[in-house]
Amino acid sequence: MLTEAPPEYRRIVHNGEKHYGQHMMVTALGCNEALLSIEKLYDFLQNCADEIDMVRYGPPIVARFGKGHETGCSGVQLIETSQISFHTNDNHRDIYLDVFSCKPYEEATVYRVIETFFSPSSITSEMVYRK
Repeated sequence: MLTEAPPEYRRIVHNGEKHYGQHMMVTALGCNEALLSIEKLYDFLQNCADEIDMVRYGPPIVARFGKGHETGCSGVQLIETSQISFHTNDNHRDIYLDVFSCKPYEEATVYRVIETFFSPSSITSEMVYRK
């Protein structure tokens, strides 16, 4: 039997409606050489969590794998309110980032952290609000 969710369960308000979480999906193309460094990617995950005011849960996990044009890194930083994850492509120096949290955060801050670490030639994103 489902019980009614307490008011704080959905604490993100978007367009006058309460939502459980916000999920930002980012594509950053043409990044600098930092994208090829596991250490820099590790630092990026920690810094991104800190800058959007999230509580990190344990250390990030970052690994490189794949073959040929699919070689890249995947990484995840668990946060108390969900996760920050990415996949990269070494050959094209692209990063595909997801930031999901039931605690609100600013899109502009995520952009700033990406630009600081990777200086991409372009960044696009989409925000989904989950009910």
